[in-house]
Amino acid sequence: MRPAHPDDTIAAVATPPGVGAVGIVRLSGPEAIAITASIFASSSSVDLRRSRRRVFYGTLRDGVDEVLVHVMRAPHSYTREDVVEINCHGGPLPVQETLALVLGEGARLAEPGEFTRRAFMNGRIDLVQAEAVIDRIQSRTRAGLRAAATAASGALSERIDTLHGEIVDSLAQAEAAVDMAEQDLPEDLLGTDWQTQLAATRRAMQDLLDTAHAGRLLIDGARLAIIGRPNVGKSSLFNALLRDTRAIVTSQPGTTRDLLEETLNLEGIPVRLLDTAGMREAEDEVERIGVDRARNALQQADLVLVVTDATDPFTAEDLAIAQEAYALEVPLVLAVNKVDLAPDPPACPWDIPFAAVCPLSAQTGNGLHTLEIAMHAALTGGGAIAPEQALITRTHQQDSLRRALAAIDRVLAHAELSPELLAVDLQEAVQALGEITGETTPDDILGRIFSSFCIGK
Repeated sequence: MRPAHPDDTIAAVATPPGVGAVGIVRLSGPEAIAITASIFASSSSVDLRRSRRRVFYGTLRDGVDEVLVHVMRAPHSYTREDVVEINCHGGPLPVQETLALVLGEGARLAEPGEFTRRAFMNGRIDLVQAEAVIDRIQSRTRAGLRAAATAASGALSERIDTLHGEIVDSLAQAEAAVDMAEQDLPEDLLGTDWQTQLAATRRAMQDLLDTAHAGRLLIDGARLAIIGRPNVGKSSLFNALLRDTRAIVTSQPGTTRDLLEETLNLEGIPVRLLDTAGMREAEDEVERIGVDRARNALQQADLVLVVTDATDPFTAEDLAIAQEAYALEVPLVLAVNKVDLAPDPPACPWDIPFAAVCPLSAQTGNGLHTLEIAMHAALTGGGAIAPEQALITRTHQQDSLRRALAAIDRVLAHAELSPELLAVDLQEAVQALGEITGETTPDDILGRIFSSFCIGK
């Protein structure tokens, strides 16, 4: 899908808002160099339109600013169009005045993600690599950044292309079998070898689909709710996991009245850590709101950390909270806190399948690392995540791969059917895989993907 006016020259601010050392206004399109030349005076009187240099120093019209201009000529640019980047001073006014100048000379303000969409439409990158751009920008851990870099390098695209090519070969044989049947020739193209190869392709597709959970964890992260009755040390544990004092801690029960949220790097997984109010019968309106918010956080969590007090462990109130969390069918980890005050708490008597039971002291830090390992294992299913391998990281990628697998399964389950019917399912699999790299992606999906980008990228 192309933007409404793909031949326009577009412009946008490519640096974050606010005050900085440098601000960049980016242009792309057939008039990018000419528009810049019309507002720029080089200190050496060099003509941007004719010079083969790439970097120019000078001033903008009306004394707007002193700038460096970088010129990247098609096709050797991000968009494979002529691209100019004007580097001005990074205050809001110089940046906006520079943008106003180029817009006044005929450039159009870029839509969100339009520079990357032009790179995609002009064949410089495919859809997987385009999405890796935004994943790089939004990375919150080094592992997430490495996963995005792997996707940007084309590793996932190569695996999809290989699977796509194998299914196309199988489809070609099915279509050849149709032609042979019309000519009253033996239909021997879809025999055991054909089914064996298709089954091998199916296994490779399943292996790739199995990476979706790890990929989504690295890119999207997870939500971890810390729950328990008042005064068991939830806020102390929240602070201990963050290695920072973010939550107020007192000996008075019910100190936490609101939901506190911070991001924790859990061995490469960005985890939104939620400290909740103690879950009990509220004594006033403010506490009732806090408890309601705690229950709402619990409903949205990918992992729940149930905290109990080793000095008074496994009460009926604790059990009711754990059972409420267990009913949500998300992984549960039990943290028995304050073991510095009660070194030998009894074993957990509940018939609840916790992913782990971790005695610890949020006060001293004893047992904290063991808890972190247990939480990571609960989120990942105990498997290691390798960000350097090709991973499925997007919901639409996962959905397309599932539909392709379902189509292959139908072929393998009914290989005795006529080649015409088998070819229909194989064509569906080809179509679904093509959606991942952008070859056959519907326009509405492309629009949603690129609209999630910032303006200027």
